[in-house]
Formats: sequence, structure tokens, C-alpha cells
Amino acid sequence: MALRLIEMVLREKDGDEVREHLEEHTMLEYRQIRLPDGEVLVRILLDVEHSEGVLDFLEKRYADAVGNRVVILPVEATLPHPKPEPAVSPEQSQPEEKPPERISRHELYEDIKDGARCSRVYLAMAMLATVVAAIGLQQNSVAIIIGAMVIAPLLGPNVALSLSTTLGDMPLLRSALLTALAGIAASMVLSVLFGVLVHVDPALSEVASRTQVKMGDIAVALASGCAGTLAFTTGVSAALIGVMVAVALLPPLVTFGLMLGGGHPEPALGALSLFLVNLICVNLAGVITFLAQGIRPASWWEKDRAQKATRIAIGLWGGLLAGLIGMILWFQGLSIVRETVKHGVEKITKGAIHEDSNQHRQ
Repeated sequence: MALRLIEMVLREKDGDEVREHLEEHTMLEYRQIRLPDGEVLVRILLDVEHSEGVLDFLEKRYADAVGNRVVILPVEATLPHPKPEPAVSPEQSQPEEKPPERISRHELYEDIKDGARCSRVYLAMAMLATVVAAIGLQQNSVAIIIGAMVIAPLLGPNVALSLSTTLGDMPLLRSALLTALAGIAASMVLSVLFGVLVHVDPALSEVASRTQVKMGDIAVALASGCAGTLAFTTGVSAALIGVMVAVALLPPLVTFGLMLGGGHPEPALGALSLFLVNLICVNLAGVITFLAQGIRPASWWEKDRAQKATRIAIGLWGGLLAGLIGMILWFQGLSIVRETVKHGVEKITKGAIHEDSNQHRQ
């Protein structure tokens, strides 16, 4: 994992207290640099996976004081290189539980909160992605559709929605929800207008494949949500993962708008069902992945609120997913019955015509 450098300016007596309390934490280096006016600059170098406990302590004890601010800096490399931790022999006592391989909750929040902002750039990117996707669907071009998914900014608000649920952060939840709804509304309105102005054949393979829900689509959406969340928690680039999330969300949404605007209600309903199933799966997978990665609030009252919000979210997303799948299977069953009855009627009609023809010949 990567390294982090934590810096904070404290009073000299507080610096000595910090060093005593942090002895139980795994650090690569701890230094105090004396400053004027009886202050010290505390510098802590450590692996990113060990940073959350240190940051929780500093935030709880010192960050609320006037003028105190904790600064977290990514470290590209250090010389000499950090030595690997020695292996524990069977005779030695068991080591403490290894921390999860992820960045701290504080870094994660800063990385994700910007994706929950409903800015003009976000709306512009959503609309541009919609135009490109609509053209790709109308021309039945896989390459153009992939290009639309590259520029679609759909990962940010959905991951922010999952994180806010996991932490019980209501301001972030409201911001992420409004941003997601604004992007969906903009994409839907624009694609409906495109469908009214330009004829899109529902029989095109790229359109028809997004007007029905298959179990494979559910697996793709769940995998997309997990991958997007893991990308953020490990601090790696989420650009390519954003394309995977856009695969699940953007094309079905644009297909719904095109079919609705073109006057094809049945394919539009199928595309809307696929979009809703994928949206639910992405957010459900995000919440579960954050929980599996050990993302929790620091204080007990926040933990209680977060647990309630998480239970409600998992129950809501899971219930909606089960309901949608049940409804889809019901309509698919009715469609099969209709096709069977239609085929039977046609067969009986053809047999009757054939029998009348034979009697006429006789």
C-alpha cells in the first residue's frame, strides 16, 4: 500500500502527549519540529492502512481547537525504503488484527464528496454523454456507445449515495441524491426529445438488447457497484470503473427516452426496468462493499445513526430489487403465455384452412 504523511501544528506540551498516545500505533517515523511561540510541527509517516486510527485520535483530541488543522499528504516514495514488517514466529504472541487495505475514512470522504456536487460541468457532461449514446443507439454503433460511457459522470453521485448511507451523513446523502436525480432527469428529457425528432428502430440489436432484463445484467450491475466502491476505498483511479458503472446505467436510460419519445411504450418499459434494476444493484453493492471494507463513523452516536440508515438502505434496495425482479418475471411469463396462445391459435387456424381446402378439392 501507499504511504501518507500526516502533519499538524500543536503546542509543545500537546506534541509530547501525542507521541505518548501514538506509541501503540504502527508508524514508520514520528518527528517534532520546534516552531516559534512554543509550537511544534508534528510529522507522522505511516502506511495508509494504519492512518485511520491516528487520524481519529488527532481529530477527537486536537482538530476542534481553534487554529488546529490536520493535513494528510500522499507520499510517492521515501529513501531509504521502508523495511517490511518481520514475520511472527509460532512461539510469539499473535499479532493484532491486520487493518483493512484501504485509505482512511477521512481521505475517502474528501475524494467522494466532490462527486456529489450538482455542478454545471456535471450536468453538461451528463447531457453530452446522452447525445453521444443516443447517436450510438440510433446508428447501432458499439464504438460510439462506449465513447458515451467514457464521458458519463455517473459513478460519483452513486458512490457518494452509498457512502452517505454507510456513514449516516444526511447532508452528503441529500447532495448525492439531488445530483443523481438531476443527472437522470437531464439525460431522460434529452433522450426523449431525441426520440421525438429522430426515428430509432426498436429492432436494432443495440436497442433491443437493452429493453429486457436478464440475470446477467443484474450480475454486471452488482459487479460494477463493488468495483467502483473498491476503487475509491483503495485510492486507485476510478476512471475505468466509471465506464463499467455507465455501462449499467446510461444506455438503458437513454434507450428508455428514445423509445418513449418514438412512441414505443413496451420497449420503453423494458428499458426503464433494466435501468431501475441496475441503479438499485449498483447502490446496494456499494453499501455492502463499504461495510465489508470496515467503513464506520468514529463516534458512537454517529455509529448508531449509520447502522439505522444502513439497515433501512439495504432493506429498501433489497426489497425494491426483489419486487422489480418479481414484476419482470411475471410480465415475462405473461408474454410467454401470450406467444404460446397466439402460436396455438395460428396453428389451429392454419389447420382449419388446410382442411377446408382439402374438402373443397374433393
